[in-house]
Amino acid sequence: MASQGPTGILLLQLGTPDSPATGDVRRYLREFLSDPLVIDLPAPARWLLVNGIIAPFRAPKSAVQYASIWLDEGSPLLVHSKALRDALRSELGDGYRVELGMRYGRPRIQEALASLAAASVSRIVAVPLFPHDAQSSSGSAAARVRELHQAMGPAAPPLDVLGSFAVEDGFIRSVSHVLGPRLEAFGPDHVLFSYHGVPERHVRRADTTGAQCFASDDCCAAFSEKNAGCYRAQCYATTRAVTEQLGLDAAQVSTSFQSRLGRDPWIQPFTDFVLPELAETGVKRLAVLCPTFVADCLETVEEIGIRAREQWAACGGEALELVPCVNAEPVWVEALATRLRSA
Repeated sequence: MASQGPTGILLLQLGTPDSPATGDVRRYLREFLSDPLVIDLPAPARWLLVNGIIAPFRAPKSAVQYASIWLDEGSPLLVHSKALRDALRSELGDGYRVELGMRYGRPRIQEALASLAAASVSRIVAVPLFPHDAQSSSGSAAARVRELHQAMGPAAPPLDVLGSFAVEDGFIRSVSHVLGPRLEAFGPDHVLFSYHGVPERHVRRADTTGAQCFASDDCCAAFSEKNAGCYRAQCYATTRAVTEQLGLDAAQVSTSFQSRLGRDPWIQPFTDFVLPELAETGVKRLAVLCPTFVADCLETVEEIGIRAREQWAACGGEALELVPCVNAEPVWVEALATRLRSA
C-alpha cells in the first residue's frame, strides 16, 4: 500500500562558498569546476586546469568579488534561496516538506534527501531552480540528485525531477511583476536581458536534429519542437515572452550572454560587448535583468550591478539599473507552489 506521508519538495540550487575567504572560495571553485558537466574535458586535463590554474589564480580575485556583495546573513544566493524555501513551506502547508540542496557547497543535496526521508515523505519532487536547460546547471543538478537518490536504496521514496520553465506562465508573470514597476520608476531607454553564457558545444549537443543550432543567424528567432531543448533558444523565448507580457517595444529590448570562461567559443552576443554598442547608439539609461537566475547572486549583484555598471559609465552611459531576480517575491512563491501542486 502506498504511503500517505507528505510530499517532499527538494529545491536545487547551484551553490555558494561558505564565506568570502579565499580558502572557502578556492574549495568551492574546485568542487564546482571539477564537475565534468561544467568543464567537459578529459579528467586529467580538467584536473590540471582546475587545480593548477583556475583555483589557485582565480580564487583570490573571486574572493574579493564575493566580499563586495556578502550580506550579514551570508551569500545573496543562499539568503534568497532559504527565503524561498521558508516561504514555500508556509504557502504549501502541512502536506509538504520543503528542503534546499546545493549542487556544490552547503546545504548539501544528500543532507536534504536524508531529511526528507526521515520525515517519511511519500515521494520526492526535485525542482532544479534553473529556468533554462543547460548541462552545466539543470543537467548536473538533476544527474546528481538521481545518483544520490539511487544510493539511498530501494526503500527510498520515489523521485521525480521537474524540467525547465523558461516560458511557463507563472515564471513569466513573476519576472514581469518584478520588472514592470522598476521600468516605470527608472524610465530606461533600453532593456537588456542578460543570461548566463554556455559553450557553443553544449548547445550543439542538445540539438537532436543535428542541423538546427547555429544553422542560421535567426535559428533562435522562433521557439518550436526543433529547438525546444536548446538553452539559447529558451533564453530568447523568455525575452520575447516577458516583452510581450509587459507590452515593451521590441526595438528597445536586447538579449545577451555573460560570464564566459576560457577560450572556447561561447554563445553570443556577449553582454560586455553589447554595452558599448548600446552606448554608441545613444542609449543613456539602461535596465538590465538576468532571468537565468531566480535568486540574486555573484553573477547578478557583482557582475552586472557593479562591474557592468562601471563599464556602462565608462562608455558614457548615464545610469544602469539592475533589476532584481524573482528571489522570494510572493508572486513567484505562489507560482512555484502552483507548479508543485500540479506536479
